[in-house]
Formats: sequence, structure tokens, C-alpha cells
Amino acid sequence: MKRHLMHAPLLFQRLPNPRAGFAHRLTTSSLRPFCCDAVSSQLLDRNQLENSEMKSNENSWVLITGASSGFGEEFARQYAAQGKSLVLVARRLSKLEALSAQLRERFGVDVIVEQVDLSSIPAIIELHERLSERNIVIDVLINNAGHGLQGPFLDQPLDHSLTMIDLDIASLTALTRLFAADMRARKRGHILMVASLLSFLGVKNFAVYSAAKAYVLRFSDALHRELKNDGVVVTALCPGMSDTGFAESAKQRITPALKMVMMQPQPVVRAGIRALQAGRMSVVPGFGNKAITVLTWATPRRFHQSLMAQVMGV
Repeated sequence: MKRHLMHAPLLFQRLPNPRAGFAHRLTTSSLRPFCCDAVSSQLLDRNQLENSEMKSNENSWVLITGASSGFGEEFARQYAAQGKSLVLVARRLSKLEALSAQLRERFGVDVIVEQVDLSSIPAIIELHERLSERNIVIDVLINNAGHGLQGPFLDQPLDHSLTMIDLDIASLTALTRLFAADMRARKRGHILMVASLLSFLGVKNFAVYSAAKAYVLRFSDALHRELKNDGVVVTALCPGMSDTGFAESAKQRITPALKMVMMQPQPVVRAGIRALQAGRMSVVPGFGNKAITVLTWATPRRFHQSLMAQVMGV
């Protein structure tokens, strides 16, 4: 697959008022750090939100990528508990089939299983075509699939880094482009982008991953503004360290500091779903994670990057 990468400067974040004292800025802004401040907690106008309200009819589906484990599996369970019909997408067919059987039996919901290599753009296009031919209307897209590795950039095989870019950036962009166009045509839809706390930080030994997640967050923020008048909600979920198995797959060492802020997937996913339903731009679940985001603007970059490196054990 040919890769066409374009470099663009990130949007500047709103800076705190330099005339305001630090204590004032901390007490007022810490409740809404720039990752989920007044910008990221904007709600759609009431009539827009009503127009884009999730419909529980028989032909309205939730598509979840990376659904075989971690956050994806938990999204499937929580949406099934709401009675939503599901399209579960991942590479591991056996795990998808086992999960779908559990959800059908427990919640009585319709579940479609799609074994797809999401690092392949042609495979994503074929997925969209198959669902369209079956008249499967995707009302909610959960862009959850991702890949991460810990280690010095120059020590990682180039193929691994490019695969991460393919999955975390190119595939997410393709999925969003295809299904968001359908949603805009219907004047209704919801897209949740699973970013990361590392979206705000360039962390040592997570160079490609943190850069990829920064793209996800900025992309999501821009689309939130572009599509909100078309009845389409776009929300970024920015979790910190969570007990999803990601650390093991990324070969990450769990430090005592990480254990202190580690969250279970259930409250993280619940926060993401609530933020999406409320029409918010983004959400950072967990008090500890919110506190870290405050540090990203309240302290010099070299300080909070050094602090995060210690927390991450790198």
C-alpha cells in the first residue's frame, strides 16, 4: 500500500490569561483543562442534538473496531446492555465469535461479526461496501482499533512504526471518511475517536504512538466543528493507563506511579459513551488523568515531559 503522509502544524491551543494569577488559573481551568475545557466540553445546540439523537430502531447499528478485547470489548458490552445492534470488527475471529455469542444470549441483541485487517485500506472500503449492500445503517462509529509499542524509536523495526501509522492514522481516517459521509447525508450520526492521554505529550520511547494519538485528537477536534451543524457528533476519548492488556502488548513496564492512576475499562468506556451522547468535543476520564493534563499547560514542557517519562517508567 502506498503511503502519502502530509506534515501540518498542530493548531495552537487557547492560552490562559497571562494577567490572571496562577492560583486563579489553576482553580478555574483545572476543572476544564485544555483537553476538555470550554472548547472540548461544548454541547451541540439543543435542536442539533435532538436531530442527532441516537435512534434505537431495528436498522440503526453501532460499529466498533478493535472489538475483540480491551476497550472495544467493553464498548460492545455497554452498548449491548443498551439494546443496540452491533457490528464487531477485528482480526481475531474466534474472539469476536465468542463475544458475539455472549452478547446475543445475555442481551438478545443483533450482532454482526466482521473479520477485517484494519491496516488495509482496501479491506476497509470492502467492509463499508458490504454493510451498505446489506442496508446496515451505522449510527455510531467507535474508532477504537489501535497499535502501540514502547521503546526507543531507532531500536524499533521500521515496519512496526509504519504499521502503527497505518492503523492509528490512515485506517481511522478512512473509516471516518466513509461512514461520516453517510451520517452527514442522513443528518444524524455519532463518532467516537479513542485517542490517549499521550495525545498531549511527546513522551520518550512512545514517539510514534504519542504522535499518532495527537493526530487523532486534532482530527477529532476539527471534525467536531465541521460536522456539528450537520447533526453529526464527533467526540475524542483520551484515556490514560487502563487495565486493558495494552501495556503487555506494547511491552510496557508497569511502574508504581502507573498503578496509582490506572483505571479499569468500564468507567473509561462509560465516560466516552456519555460524552458522545452529550455532544461533547472530548473527555479525559479520571481525576489523576485530568490533573496530568493541567500540568501540560501549567508547567514548562521539559518539566512535564520529564515527569511523564518517570511515570511511564522510560
